[in-house]
Amino acid sequence: MDRLSASVQYVKGVGPKRASRLKKLGIVTIEDLLYYFPRTYEDRTKYSKIRDCADGEKVSLNVVIAGSPSILRPRRKLSILKVPVKDSTGAAYLVWFNQDYLADNFSEGEEISVNGKIKRNNFETQIISPVYEKRNKGNKVGSIVPIYSVTDKLSVNEMNIMIANALKEYIDEIEEIFPDDLLKSFNLISIKDAIKNIHFPQNRETFMAARRRLVFEELFILQLCLFIIKKKFGLKDDGISFDKDVNINEFTENLPFKLTKAQEKVFEEIQRDMESKRQMNRLIQGDVGSGKTVVALMAIYKAVKSGYQATMMAPTEILANQHYESVCKFFDGMGIKCELLTGSLSVKAKKRILDELQSDDIDVLIGTHAVIQDNVKFNKLGLVITDEQHRFGVKQRKLLSEKGLNPDTIVMTATPIPRTLALILYGDLDISIIDELPPGRKKVETYAVGVSYIKRVNEFIKKQVRGGRQAYIVCPLIEESEELNLKSVEELYEKFKNETFKEFSVGLLHGRMKSSEKDEIMENFKSHNIDILVSTTVIEVGVNIPNANIMVIYNAERFGLSQLHQLRGRVGRGEYQSYCILINESGSKISRERMKILQSTTNGFVISEKDLELRGPGEFLGLKQHGLPDLKIANLFTDMDILKEVQQRVMEILAKDPELKDEKYKKIKERMKKMFKGKIDEIIFN
Repeated sequence: MDRLSASVQYVKGVGPKRASRLKKLGIVTIEDLLYYFPRTYEDRTKYSKIRDCADGEKVSLNVVIAGSPSILRPRRKLSILKVPVKDSTGAAYLVWFNQDYLADNFSEGEEISVNGKIKRNNFETQIISPVYEKRNKGNKVGSIVPIYSVTDKLSVNEMNIMIANALKEYIDEIEEIFPDDLLKSFNLISIKDAIKNIHFPQNRETFMAARRRLVFEELFILQLCLFIIKKKFGLKDDGISFDKDVNINEFTENLPFKLTKAQEKVFEEIQRDMESKRQMNRLIQGDVGSGKTVVALMAIYKAVKSGYQATMMAPTEILANQHYESVCKFFDGMGIKCELLTGSLSVKAKKRILDELQSDDIDVLIGTHAVIQDNVKFNKLGLVITDEQHRFGVKQRKLLSEKGLNPDTIVMTATPIPRTLALILYGDLDISIIDELPPGRKKVETYAVGVSYIKRVNEFIKKQVRGGRQAYIVCPLIEESEELNLKSVEELYEKFKNETFKEFSVGLLHGRMKSSEKDEIMENFKSHNIDILVSTTVIEVGVNIPNANIMVIYNAERFGLSQLHQLRGRVGRGEYQSYCILINESGSKISRERMKILQSTTNGFVISEKDLELRGPGEFLGLKQHGLPDLKIANLFTDMDILKEVQQRVMEILAKDPELKDEKYKKIKERMKKMFKGKIDEIIFN
């Protein structure tokens, strides 16, 4: 075992007790400690004079001890230690509370450096609870000091000392993974210099060089892994070339509305791909209501009229049903046969569909995960579409594609993903964006209110429901949590049903219900047998209910902005003015700022960028589903330039050496396995 893999307890100043505290921060080995980067820094390099210091300012000073320390005891359990100091411009006192023992550390005439907050009053200047050291004898003052995230049992100062000791003893154990040519071509400093200077930078320049090297490495390894995975599941050059003579106007002229410019542009991109020999792999992003489904239907029409079958997979039965209804409606009278395949079908119905599919009697198959079962065989599958792509993994996408001979693929999402993140998640897909909503669509009026407004909100719901409308009420939890004082959906449901809204029909929907129960509830809501639906976020991706015009979200501060936007998209689908009311139960400034973003824009892409900026990629879209590792230092929002550099270089390397067989990539391969904790070993190197 290499020394860096040893327990962190062996670092000088750590020991078993501190090691158990470090474990709570995810620090188990010595390597973990060296790669535990500061969350911010405090610049103590600029020295001031006592005369020039402003009240409340944090400063570094070179001073001389001007007299003996004194201890005041103004009340029980409070002592104030005051140490007089001076420089060439004036005098001040170093002040500590309940730290009498420090008095013995100071001798008159001694020269020291201090850093602390200035407090001025009419009588004297004080430096409150400063850090101090003998002049030119330490690194607490006069340097850039790292500030680490710590637990309540560990101080930042303790962390600084432990990391300084680890660097001193183990820095030479860190191995360089990059070959010299890569370091030179991107002007990167060595890994040892980077680790040293990220913890204790000499100045801004050394910090920037260190950060750039570490960000580059992290994104490089991540991108390499993802490109290799995607290559394994990747595109073929011997794809289907669909018939150029298929007249799409025959379909679009029968539409009850005019296509937007964005829809036309995206279909042109799809059509170009479909007519080429290269297999299509395209992501269609479009905000809620932007008309992605119609664009997908145009692609299906082209595929079927070219003599091929098409399939569309949705994450839930209810969404699959909705797509099936749309397909049947739009293709009515065009000689295109559609079927729906879901888990709830009878054995007899399934057998009929499977037989007809294999004999080419079915043109379009809509379904859930059921369409990727082994017994589902197509006669001539040419086009594969998945909806709400983030609900499916890479493997599911591959299984669906394997139902045909290199079929073209479209993946759709109503969750606008920032292009930065899309480049990471879907680096193998061409990206099309429908960034325009159909004309005439009413904007959903959005209001963020505190808990004091709940009574007024309830009265507003009653008024709307009496007028024939329907409402969603969403809350984040199924059961009351002891840790988080959030409204339980079941508790709310009982209260609304028996008290607040007892004159109306109230339904309940949550993730722990069986699929058949959920579908039944949504069907009842759709057919207006339910007036008010109390739900968790399971309705985030769901059925269109044109009559539902109110969305109330409890504990809105607990949701990501993109998720709130998705929920808001459940209303505003009909002719009635719609409303989204965000009940914010947090009084924090950041929470209010987040709610303001939702109020100020309905553009999902703007919101998603903000979401990524505020929450980071780890939380965005629940990315842990993707197996995407947490990034220690890179920020996909601010490090876009480095990401582009990295992607270019990764593609160049893989073009020459697709399996990284060259000996110089040996350490890079080891780091890749480590980053994904072995999960991709069988995918990449078998």
